[in-house]
Amino acid sequence: MSTYTNEFGQPLGFAVPDWTPPAHPPHTVLSGYGCDLQPLNAAQHADSLWDAFLADPEGKTWTYLTVGPFADKAAFVECVRSRETSRDPQYYAIVDAASGRALGMAAYLRIAPEAGSIEIGWLSFAPALQRSKLATAAMFLFMRNAFALGYRRYEWKCNSLNLPSKAAAERLGFTFEGTFRQATVNKGRNRDTDWYSMIDSEWPALQTEFERWLDDANFDAHGQQRSRLQTR
Repeated sequence: MSTYTNEFGQPLGFAVPDWTPPAHPPHTVLSGYGCDLQPLNAAQHADSLWDAFLADPEGKTWTYLTVGPFADKAAFVECVRSRETSRDPQYYAIVDAASGRALGMAAYLRIAPEAGSIEIGWLSFAPALQRSKLATAAMFLFMRNAFALGYRRYEWKCNSLNLPSKAAAERLGFTFEGTFRQATVNKGRNRDTDWYSMIDSEWPALQTEFERWLDDANFDAHGQQRSRLQTR
């Protein structure tokens, strides 16, 4: 990106004269590639989410999150219910369109229309969703929606020790930006936070690659990918 030098010899960022701040994301269903992202609702999603997370009896899903694991179903349902009306974070259930089962949760957060910046986070994927085509489809739907709304910057942050999350960010095409040391305290332990992003100028090429990878032709009769996602 080029810079501009003003009359005082000071460099400034490139001009964005035609950019208009986007709206706050509508809390509506996003669908595609066998995935439905539905506004999180305890009555609609808590039972199937709880059943899906039972496949992780040790609670590994929750290690790097500020909530969980949960002592019982009632505590889990209350957590889901507490998220229903939040608009930042704005929570969604990740639903397998074929079965109607909710298999995970995610949220838009740090929503800053005035800056054109938005983050994806609060990812909690049950074992059936982890490392699946459905999980990638969900991430693609969130990205596509954010950039279509006019956001310029799309963020991903994670505990710097969370190696699966860091690997996922890189696979999905995010660029590592750095580590915020001692960023917070999580469950009584220090957390350093790694920051990743993608920007609107990168999105067209990434979108093309996601659409290629998600196409049914890229998967065999057993659901195995024929070629890998190539975002780097």
